[in-house]
Amino acid sequence: MTSLRRRIAEKRPMRGPFLSIPSVVAAEIVAGARPDFLCIDTEHSPIDDALVADMIRVADLAGLPALVRVRANLGQNIAAALDAGAAGVLVPHVSTAEEAEAAVRHARFPPEGARGAGPGRAAGYLRDIPGHVARARQDTVVMVQIETLKAVENLDAILAVAGIDLVFIGPGDLSIDLAARGGADSTDRVIDQILDAADRARRPVGIFSADRGTSARWLRRLAFVIEGSDAMVLSQGTDLAFAPLSPEDG
Repeated sequence: MTSLRRRIAEKRPMRGPFLSIPSVVAAEIVAGARPDFLCIDTEHSPIDDALVADMIRVADLAGLPALVRVRANLGQNIAAALDAGAAGVLVPHVSTAEEAEAAVRHARFPPEGARGAGPGRAAGYLRDIPGHVARARQDTVVMVQIETLKAVENLDAILAVAGIDLVFIGPGDLSIDLAARGGADSTDRVIDQILDAADRARRPVGIFSADRGTSARWLRRLAFVIEGSDAMVLSQGTDLAFAPLSPEDG
């Protein structure tokens, strides 16, 4: 498999969903659609570490890279995802260079970081720690989520942090923070500022999109989109299926 990290660095267009339903069956159904990757969302779902490992197994069987959006920028959360075999992590609510540096430190082995070499699934349960460390140094993806005005204010410093592979825009939380702080700029304008800064820094950018059409528009400007989620698709599908019947339905 071509390294996901390499594909991100080369800015090859990629699109995949969040997985937020705590179910390997749901993960298997989504994987069957052949997205470019899966992103298991533990920040906004009741998916525990043991289930994360099983969902990564589903991705492995399908030949798809699995990312994990971790609960928080904590070493134990990041290590648990990577030890389970995730291709990388998406770290939410990174608003300063120091927080970005912490994400790198938790996710990368020395000398780039301070991650410990655990005996988990990614290391073959102790059978291949040296090989795992070598592969992780080459392939582990570290993405940080830009979703606050504070992050935008500190964006140039965040973009300069070594070891960050991609900055990911969370437009929902960004718009909420803008409204709460009474910002004069629109969310679209702030996103344009982020894209311009990332372009100057030659840093890949990703964004969340709710639907196909929005994804198509974003992929003209950037190369990485997380589109919707399994729960979103299920909600939309059941709303359509169980809408009130009309005479034409019969």
